[in-house]
Amino acid sequence: MTDDFILDHRSKSFPQTAAPCRASDLATRGWNLLADDLSYPLAVIRRSALAHNLAWMQDFAARKGVALAPHGKTTMSPELFRQQLAAGAWGLTFATIYQLSVGVEAGTRRAIIANQVVCDADLDGLQALLQRHADLRVWFLVDSLAQLRLIEDWAVRRQAAGQVARRFDTLLEIGIPGQRTGCRTLEEALALAQAIAHSPAAQLGGIECYEGGVARCDSEHDAREVTALVRRVTEVVRQCDAHGLFADPAVLLTAGGSAVFDLVVPLLRTQGLSRPVEGVLRSGCYITHDHGNYMRFLRHVEQREGLDASLRPALEVWAMVQSVPEPGLALLTCGRRDVSYDLEMPVPVRWAPRGQRAAGDAPQGWAISALNDQHAYLRFDPAGSAPAVGDRVALGISHPCTTFDKWRWLPLVEDDWAVSGAISTRF
Repeated sequence: MTDDFILDHRSKSFPQTAAPCRASDLATRGWNLLADDLSYPLAVIRRSALAHNLAWMQDFAARKGVALAPHGKTTMSPELFRQQLAAGAWGLTFATIYQLSVGVEAGTRRAIIANQVVCDADLDGLQALLQRHADLRVWFLVDSLAQLRLIEDWAVRRQAAGQVARRFDTLLEIGIPGQRTGCRTLEEALALAQAIAHSPAAQLGGIECYEGGVARCDSEHDAREVTALVRRVTEVVRQCDAHGLFADPAVLLTAGGSAVFDLVVPLLRTQGLSRPVEGVLRSGCYITHDHGNYMRFLRHVEQREGLDASLRPALEVWAMVQSVPEPGLALLTCGRRDVSYDLEMPVPVRWAPRGQRAAGDAPQGWAISALNDQHAYLRFDPAGSAPAVGDRVALGISHPCTTFDKWRWLPLVEDDWAVSGAISTRF
């Protein structure tokens, strides 16, 4: 497979007057972000930071003795999926059957759907993918007898129609009271595990949990709450093992969002079972990191792990100053259709005055106060450094997932801002 696709005037921020080209030919154009060769706004990925993050997280998993199945919903980029797999990822994680199909097309042959699969169309789709790719293995989450009955009912109806209905690989999900999906009690979990193990439509491959819902960016609180979750899940694992409910020679244990992933490693290395454990970490946002939410969480990871540094922000959204209508306010050419805002406002991180081919740090005190669909409100001290019409401002984001889904392609740029390639997304 090649990481190639066509770009033309129908591609957001691609120059309207430029001839169409393949992503692999972008470097030959000689374009540079700070030469204003492309239209603003423009979301870009810094190649050096991307390469660093790919290697860093893979090394972290290797040092901890666990596997890595990055969550693909972050980027939904076939090109980035292939880079993650080439870097050594065990497989990929998804939330839907559609997302899984994109990952399979990109080459993954092991996948976790960290979500419940419930409707006939999705069960049909999963079975079709598994039939089309004999070497594909997919596990999805089950957290209730009601869901299991739906799967079994689907299988009965397919068999009645003369079709083959396979026994799906599943993971029992353990949840947290007040949070999202997952069994709430040990008794509930064991009853469901027994039912899955004896089901003609499903088999139990392991146990899953998601710890991110309890994280508060307070290391003492987060360590206490995640450790409590790990202990609960470990007890379920041991009980299921003692009752011989797992179907495979190895037990698949998986957890790990992008905020406190280090705290679930003990679960993924559970000892003393009757069979070996395959521990799989599912962090996704590490690939580009961010300048807000995950940056704050990573500082605590670094402290707990004794690290001087870890991941680097790789994703930025560049905009141009289009108006300075009054002292202390500038309007930028980007808005809600271009940049994350679900967790917090983007933050100005770089400033390149008009005509300059170098970018410095944005002045302290610059802040985005609001977003419209196509405008960002940049507030600044009029007595200090002030932006001018035509200047370029790079915005750092908080939560990369909701910036990626606003772009169908993103240029890759070098440290001198030369455009050297691109990735696509499939949201």
